[in-house]
Amino acid sequence: MSKPVVAILGRPNVGKSSFFNYVVGKRVSIVEDIPGVTRDRIYEDIEWRGRTFSLVDTGGLEPYSTDTILVQMRRQAEVAIELADVIIFMVDAKEGMTASDKDIAAMLIKVDKPVILAVNKVDTVGEPPADVYEFYNLGIGDFMTLSSAHGLGIGEVLDAVYEKLPEEIEEEDDAEVIKVAIVGKPNAGKSSLINKILGEQRVIVSDIPGTTRDAIDTYAEIDGQKYCFIDTAGMRKRGKITDNIERYSIMRSLGAVDRCDVVIIMVDAGDGVTEQDTKIAGYAHDKGKACIIAINKWDTIEKETGTLEKYRTEVYNSFNFMMYAPVVFISALTGQRVNTIFEQIKFVHSEACKRVTTGMLNDVLNEAVAVVQPPSDKGRRLKVFYMTQIGVQPPTFAVFCNSIKLFHFSYLRYIENQIRKNFGFEGTPLVFKLRERGEKANDNI
Repeated sequence: MSKPVVAILGRPNVGKSSFFNYVVGKRVSIVEDIPGVTRDRIYEDIEWRGRTFSLVDTGGLEPYSTDTILVQMRRQAEVAIELADVIIFMVDAKEGMTASDKDIAAMLIKVDKPVILAVNKVDTVGEPPADVYEFYNLGIGDFMTLSSAHGLGIGEVLDAVYEKLPEEIEEEDDAEVIKVAIVGKPNAGKSSLINKILGEQRVIVSDIPGTTRDAIDTYAEIDGQKYCFIDTAGMRKRGKITDNIERYSIMRSLGAVDRCDVVIIMVDAGDGVTEQDTKIAGYAHDKGKACIIAINKWDTIEKETGTLEKYRTEVYNSFNFMMYAPVVFISALTGQRVNTIFEQIKFVHSEACKRVTTGMLNDVLNEAVAVVQPPSDKGRRLKVFYMTQIGVQPPTFAVFCNSIKLFHFSYLRYIENQIRKNFGFEGTPLVFKLRERGEKANDNI
């Protein structure tokens, strides 16, 4: 099920980023941290009153400015509006209502989406100052007052967001259907792959609109296996995006990843692995999704002896956290090796669902501990008592030991490598929960 999107909108310097930073940093729990997104962060996944949603910060919106930077900000905001389920329209109480506020309000009224009018920089409690009542003239309706700088009224705004979030709709769980998200940067060939798959097989069961406006779920049955392909069709063409806009397009892919069983990460062979590719792949890894890396447009690459293996090595260098994922070289345009993807999808899905008995698991664990002695610190040595599998998709293991602090990540990585060596688990991340024997506490690594 996709997370709702809540966008903060308004002209420059009304306090949007202050609100965003306060919410993210102090008032609510951050549910997810996207790998690689450390600079100029513009969205976070937030939990409030048991609901999770993506909160999006936007640049200041000046509707009719011709300034290059402001034009880019306007484009960012337009994409945010397109994505949003709920919009927080923020205005400045100290400056009062401006012409830009009126223009933005007119734009939002046409959108026909829930809008919360938030009057910021009201730094006193109690009855709001008389001046703020002029914001009724925007035609949005009732307003809420807050102070992002002092943390006043923020909880009430989030409560209003909660009330306007779309109703949670549980998707039908069909165990026989493998849900496949095809993700990647614009122009990587995602839609071309979908078209090639469906055009050749011609066994489409139905086309059903996805749970978000930007994704289409296409159901198909191929060689007896039912699939649901999730294409993030809303991504814009390369010539129509800026760097900032492209960051918003990532959100479309994240929603698809949340709902799927298997992720196909499409990489343009000519461009190589980009920062956006690693962000989406990192998200899929952290969500425990089975993954396949598909190098598309392989037919356009000039080849010589060793070209494929050299390229594969470069891919793994970029996706060094995803060495378990198989790499396939395809051409969605010509259909070259596209059929191999179906076998890979079924394979990595089965690996993600694989279970290993406790006895077999501990035979491998005992052998691994005997070959490489556990680490010690200040005379105290780590003791690994036993291990058991407690979940699938992703395969999850509880490891019981005498001290979590002594369990260095490098030794856990060694244990993981031994498990993969003996049982496979190709294409899926593994999750380990460390537990001290006799205690309920555990850490995820």
